[in-house]
Amino acid sequence: MSDIEIRDDRAAGRLEAWGDGEVVGRIEYFVLDAPERALVPVHTVVEPAHEGKGIAGSLARELYTRARGEGVPVAPLCPYVVKWAERHPDEAPAADPELLRAAREWLVAHPDRF
Repeated sequence: MSDIEIRDDRAAGRLEAWGDGEVVGRIEYFVLDAPERALVPVHTVVEPAHEGKGIAGSLARELYTRARGEGVPVAPLCPYVVKWAERHPDEAPAADPELLRAAREWLVAHPDRF
């Protein structure tokens, strides 16, 4: 993976991987406010021409790094991020089950968001 820049478009709820002037991958997420503030990744997408380059893993790592920097947990609902977190427990602390439940409820209450 070379010349990839990761940018956080918080307003749009996307952590984006940029390469050659275009978005080549992204994690779509939302910010949960209650029962505590958390970042909640919902989908990870890598453009087909860029698969197999480690972009999804870099996005997941960056999401956890940003959450740590903000002092908030990650409550992953995205299957890819869940699996990545299981493989990297030193970088991705397990989310509290109550926080995951609240994140799922938020997603159900906002079906037009994702």
